[in-house]
Amino acid sequence: MAGGERLICAADALAEGGRGVRFEVERHGKPQPAFVVRHEGQPRAFLNQCGHVPVELDWNEGEFFDASRLYLICATHGALYHPASGACVGGRCAGRGLIPIPVVERDGLVYLVETQ
Repeated sequence: MAGGERLICAADALAEGGRGVRFEVERHGKPQPAFVVRHEGQPRAFLNQCGHVPVELDWNEGEFFDASRLYLICATHGALYHPASGACVGGRCAGRGLIPIPVVERDGLVYLVETQ
């Protein structure tokens, strides 16, 4: 769907600093894993791919935050990412951050904003 929106989840499925919801996006003609979490009251979504090596971040399905619940963490390398921007803040990410995915929350639901 060009320029449309696709439902990801109910807004109440995302607790501040809690479990995320996994979903897929199409990128370069191929499906790729992505996730959405809640940070500072807003849904934040990214490709589920470490900036260091293209492996998925979650250490258990939907678990993306570190023990402090302040940063997103790669379970494989320990790289830390800021949940507002996806910027690398430490660990083995070589300064490469996460790739953001546009989402919007409206009427109690979270939607993927499809741009292609």
